[in-house]
Amino acid sequence: MTLQQLEYLLAVEQYRYFSRAAEACGVSQSTLSLMVKKLEEELDVSLFDRDTHPVKLTEIGKKVIDEARMVLYHSKQLVEQTRSEKMLASGPLRIGMISTVAPKLMAGMFKYLRDSYPDIKMEAQEMRSASMLDSLKKAEIDMGILTGPVGDIDFLEVPLYHERFFVYVASKDTYDLAQPIKRSELRNYPLWVMRGGVRLLEKNTLASDMKYTYEEMYEGGRVGILIQIANENGGVTIVPETHMEFLSEDMKSHLYPIIDPVPQRVISLVIRKDYIHEKMMNIVIKAVKSCVPAGLHEHTIKADYIKL
Repeated sequence: MTLQQLEYLLAVEQYRYFSRAAEACGVSQSTLSLMVKKLEEELDVSLFDRDTHPVKLTEIGKKVIDEARMVLYHSKQLVEQTRSEKMLASGPLRIGMISTVAPKLMAGMFKYLRDSYPDIKMEAQEMRSASMLDSLKKAEIDMGILTGPVGDIDFLEVPLYHERFFVYVASKDTYDLAQPIKRSELRNYPLWVMRGGVRLLEKNTLASDMKYTYEEMYEGGRVGILIQIANENGGVTIVPETHMEFLSEDMKSHLYPIIDPVPQRVISLVIRKDYIHEKMMNIVIKAVKSCVPAGLHEHTIKADYIKL
């Protein structure tokens, strides 16, 4: 039994002729008659007395028609309710963010939503990528902002912005680095990372560790902590482009670009495939993009509004 069959049933009841009902429904008479017949076979009853002209409902047909009207009414109500939910711009919004984007995005997003959409109550928390995806699957959070692509068919992903990485050389060290530095040359210097806790990758271990992505090096915490550790202990660390604004002019003078290849990442918004709050999603996309320089939006989705 389908909603379409119930629509055809009501059309025949209204027009009393299969030909007129088919015309009103925009289908051929044979198609409409076949669908009504299949419904009768499924219910194992005759809904219409076809020996009369125009046709008449049987007694059981009258009861089925009443139920069909209620089913179609509630289905339309469900559609309207869903459409309303999709356009909703109020209520709670739970977002997870990886630690290396939270310092850049969190404050700006709170301000954007407070100024433009005060009825949206955002709750944001820093999370590791794996924990965030698990929380998304369990519907414990509504959205996640992390490095993409996530490579999981259970999610929809919207690229938000991209950024490069730079080498930060501790202020107490005087390495004679070329400008810019090749990625392969990083193994010549002790490198501070956060992966499974703060650790120092020494020269003799760095070559094998370089197979890891830059994001994996920072899964656990904030870049500022690594800079502080490097300054106190010597060595180098890696700084995402969006964190440069948090550095003093003196610290910025210790940054070196990386080439061959240029390390970079794409930050994406990730939602469940069954997420329906279309307007809320688009508001969050605009909030994020308002927090980062326009130049970082290149190579991402340019549409002003994304439909689910």
